[in-house]
Amino acid sequence: MLDKGTFVTAPVPKAKFCKAEGLNLMEEKIKAAAEKFEALLRAQLARVDKMKSAQDFVDYKNLDQIIIGVCGGDGIGPVITAEARRVLEFLLQDAVKAGKVVFRSIDGLTIENRVACGKAIPDDVLEELKSCHVILKGPTTTPRAGDPWPNIESANVAMRKELDLFANLRPVKVPEKGIDWTFFRENTEGGYAVGSQGIHVDDDLAVDFVVTTTEGSERIARLAYEYARNNHKNRVSIITKANVIKTTDGKFLKLCQEIGKEYPEITTDDWYIDITTAKLIDEKRRTQFQVFVLPNLYGDIITDEAAEFQGGVGTAGSANIGKRYAMFEAIHGSAPRMMTEGRGQYADPCSMLRAAVMLLSHIGYQKESEKLENALDRCMYTDKKLTITGRDTGCTCQEFGDYVMAEIRNIEE
Repeated sequence: MLDKGTFVTAPVPKAKFCKAEGLNLMEEKIKAAAEKFEALLRAQLARVDKMKSAQDFVDYKNLDQIIIGVCGGDGIGPVITAEARRVLEFLLQDAVKAGKVVFRSIDGLTIENRVACGKAIPDDVLEELKSCHVILKGPTTTPRAGDPWPNIESANVAMRKELDLFANLRPVKVPEKGIDWTFFRENTEGGYAVGSQGIHVDDDLAVDFVVTTTEGSERIARLAYEYARNNHKNRVSIITKANVIKTTDGKFLKLCQEIGKEYPEITTDDWYIDITTAKLIDEKRRTQFQVFVLPNLYGDIITDEAAEFQGGVGTAGSANIGKRYAMFEAIHGSAPRMMTEGRGQYADPCSMLRAAVMLLSHIGYQKESEKLENALDRCMYTDKKLTITGRDTGCTCQEFGDYVMAEIRNIEE
């Protein structure tokens, strides 16, 4: 018999104790994830403020000197970038002699150096990049699951964000098939904005984020419509998956449509990304497309598909445009296996040379841009006196560069 005032604590059933413990652990996981999400939101809001305060586009005509940074990257990057530089120096030799154009070599974007620094772009390399007006950039290796490298962010993605290169411009033209497409891919937001900063809530759940801002969407849309107006295009197609991804894709679609209203002479239509990929292989429908504007991830995927129509990603260049900086690159990867197999000298420079075409046009050397483009059309499609195979069955990278420069001389004559 218990004395008066004596209290007995009943044992807690083991099942109930485990349930409470599990709930506490879940709350801790949610709290940790929420704290990380809050930090991401604050960073993105700060980025929005920075975008709003950005100055107007650089007017290259008013510059006493244009600095072209040449950044080889890794894998076959240094090989094909050096060849594109050689062709550019050939075309711009008078401007170089006059001191109007300067080429500046920038090393340090190899995968080894980036891993050693633990950054997508080492700080000293970033400062060098910022000292240039435009950048000719070779492919860089991005670690993926199963690679021996740590999970660092893509150098391309980091460069686009650090230099605010918000527009990725990729043209695809195949006249005999009636294809003349220009893609304006938003370059700093979407699924790539915080692609390396997703949250592993626990072993069972991982979450990534898609970012869409008003400023980011409006400026890529306006650039696409301005291009259409200035180049006598009468259709802009907005590509999203707004029927499913209603918040971010829906916002992008609505804002692009609003910008489109300012260009009444241009027809605006919109398509979902899945049906767009199908219609690009529809021989009747695809010829009606002209200018595309689309979020980051969709643009990355569909421009690779589009490049196949003109011969593959090795034939297509890419321009990354911002208000202060611009970067021009090949759209393919670094092909490290070619280097390990001793085939680097046979790497195809055509994609880098196509990027050089856009670089020349961007800095105001339109005549030189057209010469290079015409020479590439002859060398790649019309004459084809030399072919690149990636092996000793074809010509070397340097031999192809010599071929292109010989064609430029023929055009000048």
